Amino acid sequence: QARLVESGGGSVQVGGSLTLSCEPSDSIINTNYLAWFRQAPGTEREGVAAIYGKWTDYSTSVKGRFTISRDSPGATVYLQMKSLQPEYTGVYYCAAAFRGGLPLREKSYGSWGQGTRVTVSS
Repeated sequence: QARLVESGGGSVQVGGSLTLSCEPSDSIINTNYLAWFRQAPGTEREGVAAIYGKWTDYSTSVKGRFTISRDSPGATVYLQMKSLQPEYTGVYYCAAAFRGGLPLREKSYGSWGQGTRVTVSS
């Protein structure tokens, strides 16, 4: 069973920054694709960023504010978030075990972490 451990969430004021981490366990078969999703209260999970080697993709809502990165294949993946706004509040999940399809779609991934909460307040 794939295991992903997120960390780095917390409370921050508008305009602040946070960096989230997602550490894959050794048991994960496929971490070539890895993505971050956000779930705001009362909404479905929304893909915000994905990474595959040197390729990255971002949702329109976070492009220019968030940066996804990893040092090497299979290593911890980071999501650097800057200029945070209240609409970025939610639980952030790391996803792996890509099944194919669009990299920012929830159904494209088979393994999920437990999530880390981010709260942006004014």
